[in-house]
Amino acid sequence: MTASGRSVALTIGDPNGIGPEIAVKAAVALAGNTPRVVLVGDAFVIRHYAEREAKGFAVREVAITAEDSPQPQTIDVVPVESLPREAFAPGHVDGAAGRATVAYVEAALTSVRAGQACAIVGCPHNEMAVNAAGIAFTGYPGLVARLSGLAEERVFLMLIGDRLRIAHVTLHERLQNALARLTPALVEAAGRACNEALIALGIEQPRIGMFGINPHAGENGLFGDDDARVTAPAAERLRRAGIAVEGPIGADLMLGRTDLHGFLAMYHDQGHIPVKLLAGRTASALSIGAGVVFCSVGHGSAFDIAGRGIADPAAVLRAIDLVGARGG
Repeated sequence: MTASGRSVALTIGDPNGIGPEIAVKAAVALAGNTPRVVLVGDAFVIRHYAEREAKGFAVREVAITAEDSPQPQTIDVVPVESLPREAFAPGHVDGAAGRATVAYVEAALTSVRAGQACAIVGCPHNEMAVNAAGIAFTGYPGLVARLSGLAEERVFLMLIGDRLRIAHVTLHERLQNALARLTPALVEAAGRACNEALIALGIEQPRIGMFGINPHAGENGLFGDDDARVTAPAAERLRRAGIAVEGPIGADLMLGRTDLHGFLAMYHDQGHIPVKLLAGRTASALSIGAGVVFCSVGHGSAFDIAGRGIADPAAVLRAIDLVGARGG
Protein backbone atom coordinates (compact mmCIF):
# COMPACT_ATOMS: atom_id res chain seq x y z
CA MET A 1 0.00 0.00 0.00
CA THR A 2 1.27 3.48 -0.84
CA ALA A 3 2.17 6.07 1.77
CA SER A 4 -1.06 7.92 1.04
CA GLY A 5 -3.03 4.72 1.47
CA ARG A 6 -1.58 4.37 4.93
CA SER A 7 -3.07 7.71 5.99
CA VAL A 8 -6.06 7.90 8.31
CA ALA A 9 -8.37 10.87 7.81
CA LEU A 10 -9.38 12.13 11.26
CA THR A 11 -12.45 14.39 11.09
CA ILE A 12 -12.79 16.79 14.00
CA GLY A 13 -16.50 16.11 14.60
CA ASP A 14 -18.65 18.90 16.01
CA PRO A 15 -16.27 21.87 16.13
CA ASN A 16 -18.04 23.22 19.21
CA GLY A 17 -17.56 19.97 21.12
CA ILE A 18 -14.42 18.24 22.33
CA GLY A 19 -13.69 16.77 18.90
CA PRO A 20 -11.10 19.32 17.72
CA GLU A 21 -9.25 19.16 21.03
CA ILE A 22 -8.95 15.38 21.12
CA ALA A 23 -8.09 15.30 17.42
CA VAL A 24 -5.15 17.65 17.99
CA LYS A 25 -4.03 15.69 21.06
CA ALA A 26 -4.19 12.44 19.07
CA ALA A 27 -2.19 13.95 16.20
CA VAL A 28 0.50 15.05 18.64
CA ALA A 29 0.60 11.63 20.32
CA LEU A 30 0.99 9.85 16.96
CA ALA A 31 3.30 12.33 15.21
CA GLY A 32 5.74 10.48 12.96
CA ASN A 33 4.04 7.13 13.49
CA THR A 34 2.21 4.78 11.14
CA PRO A 35 -0.54 5.15 10.13
CA ARG A 36 -0.11 8.80 9.30
CA VAL A 37 -2.94 10.87 10.78
CA VAL A 38 -4.33 13.81 8.82
CA LEU A 39 -6.94 16.04 10.46
CA VAL A 40 -9.98 17.08 8.40
CA GLY A 41 -11.85 20.22 9.42
CA ASP A 42 -11.83 23.99 9.56
CA ALA A 43 -8.17 25.01 9.79
CA PHE A 44 -8.83 27.98 12.08
CA VAL A 45 -10.54 25.71 14.63
CA ILE A 46 -7.63 23.26 14.54
CA ARG A 47 -5.11 26.09 14.91
CA HIS A 48 -7.03 27.38 17.93
CA TYR A 49 -6.50 24.07 19.73
CA ALA A 50 -2.99 23.50 18.37
CA GLU A 51 -1.85 26.75 19.95
CA ARG A 52 -3.07 25.48 23.31
CA GLU A 53 -2.46 21.73 23.15
CA ALA A 54 0.43 21.31 20.70
CA LYS A 55 3.20 23.69 21.75
CA GLY A 56 6.07 23.58 19.27
CA PHE A 57 3.95 22.00 16.52
CA ALA A 58 3.20 23.68 13.21
CA VAL A 59 -0.14 23.28 11.42
CA ARG A 60 0.40 22.40 7.77
CA GLU A 61 -2.48 22.51 5.28
CA VAL A 62 -2.19 19.61 2.84
CA ALA A 63 -3.97 17.43 0.36
CA ILE A 64 -3.50 13.74 1.13
CA THR A 65 -1.14 12.68 -1.66
CA ALA A 66 1.48 10.06 -2.17
CA GLU A 67 4.15 12.74 -2.34
CA ASP A 68 3.41 14.00 1.15
CA SER A 69 5.06 12.42 4.14
CA PRO A 70 4.75 13.22 7.85
CA GLN A 71 7.00 15.98 9.10
CA PRO A 72 8.31 16.17 12.67
CA GLN A 73 6.46 18.51 15.02
CA THR A 74 3.79 19.06 12.37
CA ILE A 75 0.03 18.54 12.35
CA ASP A 76 -1.24 17.89 8.83
CA VAL A 77 -4.68 19.27 8.02
CA VAL A 78 -7.00 18.88 5.05
CA PRO A 79 -8.79 22.25 5.34
CA VAL A 80 -12.56 22.28 4.97
CA GLU A 81 -14.02 25.77 5.05
CA SER A 82 -17.47 25.24 6.50
CA LEU A 83 -17.90 26.82 9.92
CA PRO A 84 -18.44 30.61 10.03
CA ARG A 85 -15.98 32.09 12.50
CA GLU A 86 -18.78 33.68 14.48
CA ALA A 87 -20.34 30.23 14.98
CA PHE A 88 -17.22 28.83 16.67
CA ALA A 89 -18.37 28.73 20.29
CA PRO A 90 -17.11 25.73 22.29
CA GLY A 91 -19.84 24.30 24.48
CA HIS A 92 -22.79 25.57 22.40
CA VAL A 93 -25.14 23.66 20.11
CA ASP A 94 -25.31 25.36 16.71
CA GLY A 95 -26.72 24.21 13.40
CA ALA A 96 -23.71 25.70 11.62
CA ALA A 97 -21.45 23.38 13.60
CA GLY A 98 -23.70 20.44 12.73
CA ARG A 99 -23.47 21.32 9.04
CA ALA A 100 -19.69 21.52 9.35
CA THR A 101 -19.59 18.08 10.97
CA VAL A 102 -21.20 16.62 7.86
CA ALA A 103 -18.91 18.59 5.53
CA TYR A 104 -15.84 17.13 7.23
CA VAL A 105 -17.12 13.59 6.69
CA GLU A 106 -17.88 14.34 3.03
CA ALA A 107 -14.31 15.56 2.51
CA ALA A 108 -12.85 12.51 4.26
CA LEU A 109 -14.95 10.12 2.18
CA THR A 110 -13.70 11.84 -0.96
CA SER A 111 -10.12 11.16 0.15
CA VAL A 112 -10.87 7.49 0.79
CA ARG A 113 -12.66 7.00 -2.52
CA ALA A 114 -9.68 8.59 -4.30
CA GLY A 115 -7.36 6.10 -2.64
CA GLN A 116 -5.63 8.86 -0.69
CA ALA A 117 -6.53 7.52 2.76
CA CYS A 118 -7.17 3.99 3.96
CA ALA A 119 -9.72 4.83 6.63
CA ILE A 120 -11.68 7.52 8.45
CA VAL A 121 -11.97 8.16 12.16
CA GLY A 122 -14.72 10.57 13.17
CA CYS A 123 -14.55 12.59 16.37
CA PRO A 124 -17.88 12.93 18.21
CA HIS A 125 -20.84 14.53 16.48
CA ASN A 126 -23.88 16.14 18.07
CA GLU A 127 -27.21 14.92 16.72
CA MET A 128 -29.09 18.03 17.85
CA ALA A 129 -26.64 20.30 16.02
CA VAL A 130 -26.81 18.34 12.76
CA ASN A 131 -30.60 18.22 12.84
CA ALA A 132 -30.66 21.95 13.65
CA ALA A 133 -28.92 22.43 10.30
CA GLY A 134 -31.94 20.82 8.61
CA ILE A 135 -30.06 17.58 7.95
CA ALA A 136 -31.83 14.39 9.02
CA PHE A 137 -29.30 12.58 11.18
CA THR A 138 -29.33 9.71 13.65
CA GLY A 139 -25.61 8.94 13.73
CA TYR A 140 -22.59 8.33 11.54
CA PRO A 141 -23.73 4.98 10.01
CA GLY A 142 -26.78 6.57 8.37
CA LEU A 143 -24.73 9.54 7.20
CA VAL A 144 -22.05 7.30 5.69
CA ALA A 145 -24.80 5.35 3.93
CA ARG A 146 -26.37 8.46 2.38
CA LEU A 147 -23.03 9.92 1.33
CA SER A 148 -22.13 6.56 -0.23
CA GLY A 149 -25.40 6.36 -2.17
CA LEU A 150 -26.74 3.47 -0.09
CA ALA A 151 -29.99 2.92 1.74
CA GLU A 152 -29.51 3.80 5.41
CA GLU A 153 -30.75 0.38 6.51
CA ARG A 154 -27.77 -1.26 4.79
CA VAL A 155 -25.09 0.36 6.96
CA PHE A 156 -24.89 -0.75 10.58
CA LEU A 157 -23.00 0.06 13.74
CA MET A 158 -20.56 -2.32 15.38
CA LEU A 159 -19.58 -1.20 18.87
CA ILE A 160 -16.21 -2.53 20.00
CA GLY A 161 -14.89 -2.46 23.54
CA ASP A 162 -13.05 -4.72 25.94
CA ARG A 163 -13.69 -8.27 24.62
CA LEU A 164 -16.95 -7.42 22.88
CA ARG A 165 -17.79 -6.72 19.24
CA ILE A 166 -21.52 -6.09 18.93
CA ALA A 167 -23.25 -5.15 15.68
CA HIS A 168 -26.68 -3.50 15.88
CA VAL A 169 -29.59 -4.21 13.56
CA THR A 170 -31.32 -0.96 14.58
CA LEU A 171 -29.83 2.05 16.33
CA HIS A 172 -30.98 5.56 17.26
CA GLU A 173 -34.75 5.51 17.11
CA ARG A 174 -37.78 5.03 19.29
CA LEU A 175 -37.76 1.45 20.56
CA GLN A 176 -41.29 0.85 19.34
CA ASN A 177 -40.26 1.91 15.84
CA ALA A 178 -37.08 -0.18 15.95
CA LEU A 179 -38.99 -3.31 16.88
CA ALA A 180 -41.56 -2.66 14.16
CA ARG A 181 -38.77 -2.40 11.56
CA LEU A 182 -37.19 -5.73 12.41
CA THR A 183 -37.62 -8.23 9.58
CA PRO A 184 -35.73 -11.40 8.66
CA ALA A 185 -34.20 -9.55 5.70
CA LEU A 186 -32.91 -6.66 7.85
CA VAL A 187 -31.47 -9.00 10.48
CA GLU A 188 -29.85 -11.08 7.75
CA ALA A 189 -28.26 -7.98 6.17
CA ALA A 190 -26.85 -6.93 9.53
CA GLY A 191 -25.53 -10.45 10.10
CA ARG A 192 -23.73 -10.44 6.77
CA ALA A 193 -22.21 -7.02 7.48
CA CYS A 194 -21.13 -8.23 10.92
CA ASN A 195 -19.44 -11.29 9.41
CA GLU A 196 -17.61 -9.21 6.80
CA ALA A 197 -16.43 -6.73 9.43
CA LEU A 198 -15.07 -9.49 11.66
CA ILE A 199 -13.16 -10.96 8.73
CA ALA A 200 -11.74 -7.50 7.95
CA LEU A 201 -10.66 -7.25 11.57
CA GLY A 202 -8.52 -10.34 11.05
CA ILE A 203 -10.85 -13.14 12.17
CA GLU A 204 -10.74 -15.73 9.40
CA GLN A 205 -13.76 -17.81 10.43
CA PRO A 206 -16.01 -15.68 12.64
CA ARG A 207 -18.57 -17.18 14.97
CA ILE A 208 -21.48 -14.85 15.70
CA GLY A 209 -24.01 -15.00 18.50
CA MET A 210 -27.45 -13.61 17.63
CA PHE A 211 -29.50 -12.08 20.45
CA GLY A 212 -33.20 -12.76 20.62
CA ILE A 213 -35.69 -9.91 20.53
CA ASN A 214 -37.66 -10.99 23.59
CA PRO A 215 -36.38 -12.33 26.93
CA HIS A 216 -35.04 -15.87 26.49
CA ALA A 217 -35.58 -15.40 22.73
CA GLY A 218 -39.31 -15.85 23.34
CA GLU A 219 -39.05 -19.05 25.42
CA ASN A 220 -40.67 -21.15 22.67
CA GLY A 221 -43.58 -18.77 22.32
CA LEU A 222 -44.23 -18.05 26.01
CA PHE A 223 -43.00 -14.47 25.54
CA GLY A 224 -44.26 -13.80 22.06
CA ASP A 225 -43.62 -15.09 18.56
CA ASP A 226 -41.28 -12.30 17.40
CA ASP A 227 -38.17 -14.46 17.44
CA ALA A 228 -39.91 -17.33 15.66
CA ARG A 229 -41.01 -14.89 12.95
CA VAL A 230 -37.91 -12.69 12.65
CA THR A 231 -34.62 -13.73 14.21
CA ALA A 232 -34.86 -17.51 13.81
CA PRO A 233 -35.51 -17.36 10.03
CA ALA A 234 -32.71 -14.79 9.63
CA ALA A 235 -30.27 -17.00 11.54
CA GLU A 236 -31.19 -19.98 9.38
CA ARG A 237 -30.67 -17.98 6.18
CA LEU A 238 -27.23 -16.90 7.38
CA ARG A 239 -26.26 -20.45 8.26
CA ARG A 240 -27.35 -21.63 4.82
CA ALA A 241 -25.06 -18.94 3.38
CA GLY A 242 -22.13 -20.45 5.26
CA ILE A 243 -21.98 -17.91 8.07
CA ALA A 244 -21.48 -19.43 11.52
CA VAL A 245 -24.34 -17.98 13.55
CA GLU A 246 -25.65 -19.31 16.84
CA GLY A 247 -29.03 -18.35 18.16
CA PRO A 248 -31.25 -16.59 18.55
CA ILE A 249 -30.60 -16.89 22.28
CA GLY A 250 -31.44 -14.46 25.07
CA ALA A 251 -28.86 -11.69 25.24
CA ASP A 252 -28.15 -12.24 28.94
CA LEU A 253 -27.16 -15.86 28.33
CA MET A 254 -25.38 -15.24 25.02
CA LEU A 255 -23.12 -12.53 26.48
CA GLY A 256 -21.61 -15.03 28.87
CA ARG A 257 -20.07 -16.90 25.95
CA THR A 258 -16.33 -16.43 25.43
CA ASP A 259 -16.03 -18.65 22.36
CA LEU A 260 -17.81 -16.24 20.00
CA HIS A 261 -16.08 -13.51 17.99
CA GLY A 262 -19.01 -11.12 17.69
CA PHE A 263 -22.64 -10.61 18.57
CA LEU A 264 -25.70 -9.26 16.78
CA ALA A 265 -28.01 -7.06 18.86
CA MET A 266 -31.51 -6.18 17.74
CA TYR A 267 -31.67 -2.66 19.18
CA HIS A 268 -29.52 0.10 20.70
CA ASP A 269 -29.50 -0.62 24.43
CA GLN A 270 -29.21 -4.37 23.95
CA GLY A 271 -25.74 -3.84 22.46
CA HIS A 272 -24.61 -0.55 23.96
CA ILE A 273 -25.11 -1.35 27.64
CA PRO A 274 -22.69 -4.29 27.84
CA VAL A 275 -19.98 -2.54 25.80
CA LYS A 276 -20.27 0.72 27.73
CA LEU A 277 -20.28 -1.19 31.02
CA LEU A 278 -17.01 -2.94 30.17
CA ALA A 279 -15.22 -0.35 28.05
CA GLY A 280 -16.72 2.94 29.14
CA ARG A 281 -15.60 5.90 27.05
CA THR A 282 -12.85 3.93 25.31
CA ALA A 283 -15.30 2.04 23.08
CA SER A 284 -15.02 2.35 19.30
CA ALA A 285 -17.99 2.59 16.93
CA LEU A 286 -17.38 1.03 13.51
CA SER A 287 -19.78 1.77 10.65
CA ILE A 288 -20.07 -1.46 8.65
CA GLY A 289 -21.65 -2.36 5.33
CA ALA A 290 -20.66 0.68 3.25
CA GLY A 291 -17.42 -0.65 1.83
CA VAL A 292 -15.33 2.04 3.54
CA VAL A 293 -13.50 1.83 6.85
CA PHE A 294 -15.17 4.38 9.11
CA CYS A 295 -14.83 4.38 12.88
CA SER A 296 -15.95 6.88 15.48
CA VAL A 297 -15.54 7.11 19.21
CA GLY A 298 -18.02 5.60 21.62
CA HIS A 299 -18.69 8.81 23.52
CA GLY A 300 -20.40 12.12 22.87
CA SER A 301 -19.30 15.67 22.12
CA ALA A 302 -19.15 16.63 25.84
CA PHE A 303 -20.15 20.25 25.50
CA ASP A 304 -19.83 20.62 29.27
CA ILE A 305 -16.03 20.39 29.04
CA ALA A 306 -15.48 21.67 25.48
CA GLY A 307 -12.67 24.19 25.25
CA ARG A 308 -11.36 23.54 28.75
CA GLY A 309 -8.31 21.49 27.75
CA ILE A 310 -9.23 18.44 29.84
CA ALA A 311 -10.73 16.12 27.21
CA ASP A 312 -9.09 12.69 26.97
CA PRO A 313 -8.10 11.44 23.47
CA ALA A 314 -7.94 7.77 24.55
CA ALA A 315 -10.98 6.72 22.49
CA VAL A 316 -9.66 8.47 19.38
CA LEU A 317 -6.29 6.78 19.74
CA ARG A 318 -8.00 3.42 20.14
CA ALA A 319 -10.12 4.01 17.03
CA ILE A 320 -7.06 5.03 14.99
CA ASP A 321 -5.27 1.88 16.11
CA LEU A 322 -8.30 -0.19 15.13
CA VAL A 323 -8.70 1.23 11.61
CA GLY A 324 -4.96 1.41 11.02
CA ALA A 325 -4.71 -2.34 11.49
CA ARG A 326 -7.95 -2.97 9.57
CA GLY A 327 -7.13 -0.62 6.73
CA GLY A 328 -3.55 -1.82 6.30
